[in-house]
Amino acid sequence: MREVTTASAEFPNVPTNGRALPAFLIVGWRWISRNPAVAITPILLPFIFLYFLSLISPPSLLPLEVVGAMLFTMQNIGSWVLGDSAYWRIEHSLQDMFVASPLGRIRYLFGIAFSNLIAMVPALAILVVLLGWAGAREGTPLTPYAALVLFGSLGILWVLFSSIGIGISSRIRTQREIWPVGNLTFTILGMLTPLYYPLSALPPLWQDAAHFLPTTYAALLVQGALGITPATPMQMVFYAVLLVACAGAGLVIMLRLYRWGEL
Repeated sequence: MREVTTASAEFPNVPTNGRALPAFLIVGWRWISRNPAVAITPILLPFIFLYFLSLISPPSLLPLEVVGAMLFTMQNIGSWVLGDSAYWRIEHSLQDMFVASPLGRIRYLFGIAFSNLIAMVPALAILVVLLGWAGAREGTPLTPYAALVLFGSLGILWVLFSSIGIGISSRIRTQREIWPVGNLTFTILGMLTPLYYPLSALPPLWQDAAHFLPTTYAALLVQGALGITPATPMQMVFYAVLLVACAGAGLVIMLRLYRWGEL
């Protein structure tokens, strides 16, 4: 086993703290500024679902469907993190450089997650405005409490699915695997959870399977906070505990799966 020289050992007088995250944020912003289509892409898929659902479902379900679009958008960030992490590692050996630095895998994960969150912000902002309009029309307004629950759930999903994306990416060996693996993984996760429809609308077996996925509890939690579906305070606490527990279990599994430095 050979010894790896770190940046802090080679350059002891150069500050190394507080620079990685702003750098990744700049990467995300430059991606949008150079190609504005990047900001449009996350909007298209959720809005396609919303358009067709608005044609075939009762108007009263529109707030629920908009919430589902927001959760689906945040879940889909895992696919972007997977793609960036795998591409940078395979094509540019970027991960090797960070392995030899004092950054660490957790900050590297959050750096890539923040970079991709910048590209998702326009879609989420539009959906928040749409949710406020639809909620006011259907009698389920976006109150401060509901907004707190919504953004808290989105934050948990952001961390969880970014971890899933980077964990899976470390097992990908060629660029040809990035697109099919990412799309298959996160599309299936999105289809199994009751994001665009009530949980009770699913067949019993499908409902049982959905209870093993954290996005289900995020959907139930936000729907309850908005008053879209009935939920008692005890049920809300139960959903929140299960969301955090499922997210914690997923993080532990993905961090054990993730290959950081192999010397």
